[in-house]
Amino acid sequence: MAQKITLSIPDMLHERLTQWRDSFNFSKMFQDAVTEAIQKKEEFQKRFSQEFDMPEVVKRLQQEKQAWVKQFYRLGRNEGIRWGKSAHFEDLLYVLHVQDTYDLVQDTRLSAYFNNILGSYGVDKFTIDGQKEHKKMFLDGWMNGVKEFWNQVKEAL
Repeated sequence: MAQKITLSIPDMLHERLTQWRDSFNFSKMFQDAVTEAIQKKEEFQKRFSQEFDMPEVVKRLQQEKQAWVKQFYRLGRNEGIRWGKSAHFEDLLYVLHVQDTYDLVQDTRLSAYFNNILGSYGVDKFTIDGQKEHKKMFLDGWMNGVKEFWNQVKEAL
């Protein structure tokens, strides 16, 4: 059994359709086009659900995220060592006595430095949906880098 439907088409297309009405079976053309579009959509959904084992995809993405976050820790650590080498003695002592590493970003003494360095490493541009785990890892790495540097030089001072 066939069902009738109503379609809206632009006036220009209607004029052309009227001109060629006797040359084409527009009902058949529409049926074929819609059938093909639906089949493509169904095949895509079938392929997507069959080819991707979602738990495996999630596991892979979790592993990639973990490696990505660790990369920010390493970058932060290297930057912390670099900063320590060029910091003034008073600034080193100041940083080493900070209670909360994450407060350094807002600290009036260091905020300009952190805004610059976080921007240059692209830390803030990768924040999605408020997730800042990579930023925390960068800052943890930075502080550990400063401490590593301090531990190497403090006995000589």
